[in-house]
Amino acid sequence: MTSRSSASRYSNASKDVVGEHSESYADPAPVGEDWTGLAALEGHIGFRGLFQNSYILGVTCFATLGGFLFGYDQGVVSNILVIESFGAAFPQIYMDASLKGWYVSTLLLAAWLGSLINGPLCDKIGRRRNIMCNVVVFLLGSALQTGATSSNYLFGGRAVAGLAVGALTHVVPMYLAEISSANIRGSLVGLQQLSITLGVLVSDWIAYGTSHIGGTRCAPQIPYSGPLLNGNPTFDPFNDVPSGGCTAQKQSSWRVPVGLQMFPALCLGLGMLLMPYSPRWLMEQGREEEALRTLSKLRQKPIDELSVRFEHLEIKAEIRHARETREMLYPASGPFRQFLNNYLMLVSSWPKFKRLAVGCLVMFYQQFIALIYYAPTIFGQLGLNPNTTSLLATGVYGVVNTVSTLPAVVLLDSVGRRPLLMSGSVGCFTSLIIVGGLVAAYGTDWPAHALAGRVAIAFVYIYDAHFSYSWAPIGWVLPSEIFPLHLRSTGISITTSCTWLNNFVIGLVSPMMLTTLAHGGTYFFFSAFALLSFFTTWLFIPETRGRTLEEMDAAFGDNATEKERQHMQVICRELGLPERALFGV
Repeated sequence: MTSRSSASRYSNASKDVVGEHSESYADPAPVGEDWTGLAALEGHIGFRGLFQNSYILGVTCFATLGGFLFGYDQGVVSNILVIESFGAAFPQIYMDASLKGWYVSTLLLAAWLGSLINGPLCDKIGRRRNIMCNVVVFLLGSALQTGATSSNYLFGGRAVAGLAVGALTHVVPMYLAEISSANIRGSLVGLQQLSITLGVLVSDWIAYGTSHIGGTRCAPQIPYSGPLLNGNPTFDPFNDVPSGGCTAQKQSSWRVPVGLQMFPALCLGLGMLLMPYSPRWLMEQGREEEALRTLSKLRQKPIDELSVRFEHLEIKAEIRHARETREMLYPASGPFRQFLNNYLMLVSSWPKFKRLAVGCLVMFYQQFIALIYYAPTIFGQLGLNPNTTSLLATGVYGVVNTVSTLPAVVLLDSVGRRPLLMSGSVGCFTSLIIVGGLVAAYGTDWPAHALAGRVAIAFVYIYDAHFSYSWAPIGWVLPSEIFPLHLRSTGISITTSCTWLNNFVIGLVSPMMLTTLAHGGTYFFFSAFALLSFFTTWLFIPETRGRTLEEMDAAFGDNATEKERQHMQVICRELGLPERALFGV
């Protein structure tokens, strides 16, 4: 079909859509040989399109503070675990690898629960209110941790904050997807991951700076008596702390970085009062006129603009299709039964189960290749001073992490998901094998093999770069795009909870592995999963680049929804939408 006939078809359909307001619209100009529906009227695709609409870019950057909180916690917890004043306050956590793992993992387990239970609540009160409510919960948890005087308050605060963090990682990407236009959705997901890495980066450098408050040692006048590391004794909070507490490093060295996370959370909560509602949620609540006005504001176009009207009707068509499909399949089902049916449908056929498996596997590998929580500990084991230099190296690690995320924002829609995943797997595997080999050969005496230690540290950074452009961002991208509309919310809630469950396992076992697995065993363990991720991507994960959400059936060999497709075509005709507006045919 030529561009002229495409434009004509779109124009003719628009006259049916606008009805008595048709005199307000002019026929759109031809948009080129490759007509792509509504996205073609929105502007540039992907990264370039982000800068065409400053309003939605601003809303997006602000909403991704939810991701920033997640990243900040990831970074801050790994840093305070090596601060001596924290060890003086909580010696059991500082010295016991198992308890240290539970301290990290309490938030992760609570986040798993928060992401699972947040779905129904999010649909009930809306995305914007849901974010604000979870900010209040997060502030409570952060306050408990900041002022903790016993391990009970510390663990309780992490559990409360974890519920909020899990819920925010569920609702924020959903909110971004629902306010974005079709041409920039992929880049918006990349910005979410970029915000997470910025949170890690900021927490790393704040923790490094505050670790010097009063000095880097708890009591410089008392020699260390703890276990040997690289041939030198380490800090033992049971024996190396005076009766009155630390004489040099202050408690604020760890309380300040923990407490500072309340500031961006407060900004997010108050700022959401000024942010728009999700147009999709407004339509689901029957507030169609408000949804249309919100779309007009988000797109920065007049309310009578053809593309705004068409997008409004596309949302209406999708919601109507999902509602009527459920009614046809389960006509006598009550609310609870309909809720349960969404889960059953995900395992009702191999193609649908494959989508769920792909989403969960991507999230699994995203965590079982990651080593972010214990970066200071890792650098300490590679020969750096665990009190100062390892924290500085961790700050550089955060810079590499952030900068290396940028290629994903730019390349996801041009190179594709599979090439980035496979190249990232190869880079992570190679780097971890080299680090593990160097630890096995020289780890017992780094001072005598300083060059080997520097090479090992360099490959930790190389590993970080490969992970940051591949599995870290794409772990959020794929699950958001592979599920059919009527199962998307349920599917994403499962994959998000999978993220946190795997995160919990890694946070729990990593400190024990770093302590008990000698001769580089920890790095060989994670490299094995990097290798498995390569073959899983090669053999099992389809390429989704360039496909509309409706074309995912073909990507997964799912023909079970042909009747639903025909049903959608009927709805489009009734609303006056051209079939290609949603199907790209």
